[in-house]
Amino acid sequence: MTQQLTSFKGIFPTLGNSNYVDPTAVVCGDVQLGDDCSVWPFVAIRGDVNTIRIGHRTNIQDGSVLHVTRASEYNPKGNPLIIGDDVTLGHKVMLHGCELGSRILVGMGTIIMDGVVVEDDVFIGAGTLVPPNKRLESGYLYVGNPMRKARKLTLAESAFLKQSADNYVITKNDYLNEAQFNSK
Repeated sequence: MTQQLTSFKGIFPTLGNSNYVDPTAVVCGDVQLGDDCSVWPFVAIRGDVNTIRIGHRTNIQDGSVLHVTRASEYNPKGNPLIIGDDVTLGHKVMLHGCELGSRILVGMGTIIMDGVVVEDDVFIGAGTLVPPNKRLESGYLYVGNPMRKARKLTLAESAFLKQSADNYVITKNDYLNEAQFNSK
């Protein structure tokens, strides 16, 4: 299976153990993925002008774009992209220079802008736009364009945050097993 892992200024992405990166995905530059991550078709992860750190058991679904903000006089450190453990990024999510904690589900088509901090245990509904420099509090559902805090998560929704990540580890393992079978 050919992976599109490319360097930028001599820095290559690093992958944890047992990751699946679809052959159509591109991962470039100063990017580190934890263990048991999955990067699905047509994803672009570009750590060229700052760093990207992705935790364990995180899945990045089809068509998502992950990027960063360069350092400048206005913003001396820029904005790296940091993603915790057990995070599910739905199809066509766009993350730019933000920080996501652990056990988060980001719905399809969501955009999260520079300087945003999403605490642990958050559900972000599909199509949500999170403007720059917002903080999303743990234990809540956020929706809308621009986003608003909708309500506290139910116990079932909170449990689903980890279950979604676990489901993608299973799917990722199926893809890795299939690839091994086809290479024999």
